[in-house]
This record gives sequence, structure tokens and C-alpha cells, in this order.
Amino acid sequence: MAGNNSAEIRVAGSGKLYVANAGTAAPTAFGADSATDWAGWTDLGFTSGDGVTFSKKDKLEAIDSWQSVSPVHYIYSSRDLSLKFSLLQFNEETLPFFMGGGEVKADPVPAVDTYRYEIAERPFADARALGLEFTDVKAGGSTVVKYRFIIPRGQVTASDDIKLNRKAASQLGVTFTAMSNGDGKPLATFVMKDTQYAKTV
Repeated sequence: MAGNNSAEIRVAGSGKLYVANAGTAAPTAFGADSATDWAGWTDLGFTSGDGVTFSKKDKLEAIDSWQSVSPVHYIYSSRDLSLKFSLLQFNEETLPFFMGGGEVKADPVPAVDTYRYEIAERPFADARALGLEFTDVKAGGSTVVKYRFIIPRGQVTASDDIKLNRKAASQLGVTFTAMSNGDGKPLATFVMKDTQYAKTV
């Protein structure tokens, strides 16, 4: 319902990012344990305090006419839907995700606890599914609102510089962009456990 309603203000107090093979089914349950709900997905772990930046950009091309100085019509030429975030953990899941595929392997040189990741000579497509979940706990903790945003197919399209210094934790900053999942299928989906979306008469 339109109008002032503070119950509809959302603060992403805490959240998680999950990755899986492209096309992996999104969770349908909202249980007490999110890790159980997201079975089959990999938790990407800690992210920076900036959280996640959601971006939707539609590009329109103007149709001009001789009879008017203003456009008479617009055509949608592209849609860019992406999530930007920075991972704080370095491990066998996050490093290949940031770098664009491949895998971490045990180093062939006989050394204890030594592993190797080789960066490919040229980039390859690395399509993944990405899931975002955040929770907003209302005053008193009695009401918990959960939002999920699922991209069934996408890939990392930009990566930030990795800064290595003694004053701050190194971060794996990425932009993950949604890709078409086939005709008639959604580019991404919001799922909300939130009573504020119930229609009122």
C-alpha cells in the first residue's frame, strides 16, 4: 500500500553470497539455518563492510523524427544487471572465482601444504549461478525479514586490483553480471520472506 510506512524500510543488517554451477536450483525453503537451505551451493565467506552493490542499467536508443525535436520513441538495446562486492577470504573457491575459472591443485613439487593456481594464457567463459541473501531483524528481534536474489547464470565481468599492504586486509573485488538463461526465463529473481508484500484490500 502506498504511503508512509516505516515497516517497509529495509536495512541489510547481515548477508551471505553463494555460488554454484550455472542452472543450479535456488532454495525454496526459509528454514532456521540458511546453510541448510542453500545445500548444493558454496558459501563465499566474509565480504567487506561495504556489502553488495546492486546495479541495473537499461540502455535505450532514441528514435528521432523530422517533425519533432524530442524523441518520438525509445528502443531498449541492452540490459546490464550486476552485483559488485569484495571477498575477504582467499581459498580454493574464491581465488578461481575471482580469476575467471580453473582450480587450485596440490603443487607437484613435494612440499607439505603447498598448492598452485595457474592463470590461463587467455580468458575462458566461466558461467556460474550466484545467490545473495540478506536479513533485516526488526526491533526486539521478533520479526526477521529475509531477501534472496538469485542469478541463475552469469559470470565475473570485472575484477578490482588486489592491494597487498600491511595496513588493510587484501580483497578480491568483483563485478558479477547476469547472462541470458534462455527465452522466457528470468534474468534474475527476488524471493522475499516479508509480509509487507501481502496485498491489502
